[in-house]
Amino acid sequence: MRRSCGVRFQHGSVPPIGAAVNAARLSTAERPRSGAAHRTPPRPAPRKAPGRGGAAAGRGKGRIRPARSAALMAAESGTAAAERRELSPRSQQQMQERTPPPPAAPPPAPQPAPRRSPQLRVLLTPLPAPGRRLPQKRLLGAYDGAAGGDGKRRRAEPCGPERADSGSDGDADSDGTELGQDGSPQLSAYERKRLKNISENAKFFAALKLHESAARLHQITAKGPSHVTRRAKPRKAEGSTVQRRSMRLQRMQPPEVPQVEAPAQEEEYPQVPAGPLPMAADGQEESSDTALLGTWLRLSEMNTNDTEKPTCDMKRYQAALSSMLLREDGIRKVVSSRVCSVAIHPSESTVLVAAGDKYGHVGLWDVSCTSEGGAHIFTPHNLSVNCMRFSPSHPAQLLSLSHDSLRCGDVSRAVFDEICRSEDSLSSFDFLEDSACTAIVGLWGGTVAVVDRRTPGTSPELSADIGFKVTRTVDVHPVDKQYFLAAGSVDVCVYDVRWLRRSGNKAVSTLHGHTKSVASAYFSPVSGRRVVTVCADDKLRVYDTSSLSATSALLSTVRHNNNTGRWLTRFRAVWDPKQEQCFVVGSMARPRQIEVFQDTGELLHAFCNPECLGSVCSINAFHPTRNVLVGGNSSGRLHVFME
Repeated sequence: MRRSCGVRFQHGSVPPIGAAVNAARLSTAERPRSGAAHRTPPRPAPRKAPGRGGAAAGRGKGRIRPARSAALMAAESGTAAAERRELSPRSQQQMQERTPPPPAAPPPAPQPAPRRSPQLRVLLTPLPAPGRRLPQKRLLGAYDGAAGGDGKRRRAEPCGPERADSGSDGDADSDGTELGQDGSPQLSAYERKRLKNISENAKFFAALKLHESAARLHQITAKGPSHVTRRAKPRKAEGSTVQRRSMRLQRMQPPEVPQVEAPAQEEEYPQVPAGPLPMAADGQEESSDTALLGTWLRLSEMNTNDTEKPTCDMKRYQAALSSMLLREDGIRKVVSSRVCSVAIHPSESTVLVAAGDKYGHVGLWDVSCTSEGGAHIFTPHNLSVNCMRFSPSHPAQLLSLSHDSLRCGDVSRAVFDEICRSEDSLSSFDFLEDSACTAIVGLWGGTVAVVDRRTPGTSPELSADIGFKVTRTVDVHPVDKQYFLAAGSVDVCVYDVRWLRRSGNKAVSTLHGHTKSVASAYFSPVSGRRVVTVCADDKLRVYDTSSLSATSALLSTVRHNNNTGRWLTRFRAVWDPKQEQCFVVGSMARPRQIEVFQDTGELLHAFCNPECLGSVCSINAFHPTRNVLVGGNSSGRLHVFME
């Protein structure tokens, strides 16, 4: 687009050429030079695109158009003035300021020869106001005016020979745009064809009646979904498989089916009544039962050597451990289920072992007897036997503790007396004195109780809350009998039985360092200067309790696999009565073995026999005077390692 003399050049459309063309052809000397407002910098000519008027531009390429007559120039000036009158006052004022006054009409030039010369086609339109588009609207308005002002457009008549001839002498442009009688531009052939297409498309869309269809569709959707007729489900063939549904989904009561009567629990595990029970073996002949009880009584009447034996050095002790072997005759199934506790009779002549299982059975086994009558089973309890001890002063008495009661089996009277009974579950016990008349009992609820066998009844003398959630094991100091050790969930503390109250009890010494539940804690058997604990964090810990200060020092820690699971009894590390610096504990290692550690954490010996020992022995005990070790597994078998 090129702007000059207040007119606009636009390619693609060729309107009539007016007085501005002649003004453009004037020499620069003849143009007015009144001020800078009338100067327009030259701009390059626009590139002609193959659009409207392209064919006409092609025909006139390279030709110079002759000068037009003065009448034609005057007519075009009138047309431009009419177009300026259509503009707004402000636009007219701007155009007056920008457009220089037209020069005087030059005298008519002589007509050139009839030779056709190249013509330059330029579109000159008045400069529109800012933000306003005039060319197309002006053309449409002119067409409407030519139609008679009735608002309807009519198709322009085709150009006749006169029109074609007049286009050559300046009456019409080469692209088909014509001039009316009043000088207004008429529509070109392209514009007429375009308007024809628009009108035909409008008629076509009107014939489709889209607006009526849209309104009808809107009414249909506004009424809601139509009622669709559902097809009936086809019937299944008679021979097809019928889907099974449970009676619960069909809301039907199950038929009464006669149930097979399960054997009563009393037949397999009879409920043990409260009070004294006769010491009679289950399912055994009376003669064999009498023989075993006679052996126990005979061993208890012998005078035991109470003199304290000096402990030997570590090398001799290791040699003694190496001499202890497991033979085939040293394995016996003593109880029917998992072994939960083991006790060894202090007699030196005969090895008599007692074991308690998960279902309240107590088994006795004379290891020296190879016949079937060497082992007998008694049922003094209803639930698992968690702790068993022979009386230190009366070896004819065997005390056993279960969840519901604490009983004393006296072989001299052949009866199981009931010492204590509690609604709370009992966990463990220990004697407060050598006469075994009093005992300290731990309960699973976290409390401890003091029991005196000399008082009538089965109620404890005192029940004290020590602040534990669970009390698993209790152990009395071997020298200072007033102190006892209690192990709970993560707590291990030493208390003084003389200061026990029902509540508000404070510990004398605390053993810190446990991060999970503690399975057991026991004093060393001779001096009580060491305590060994087994914790679920897979560690064995040894503490120094020689001074019983507020906090006991940790001496050593042993990394040990204590993850026994639910089918094995939890490990308990117990001291060797003959060597208080060493303790024994079960092991999960393969081949199956029983390990002996020193209080420094050093592994001294591992009892194993791949041919005879193929299970985990969770509960173990040393003989108080002989080199004998007994281990119990989860099937009720006892393994005896001896010289």
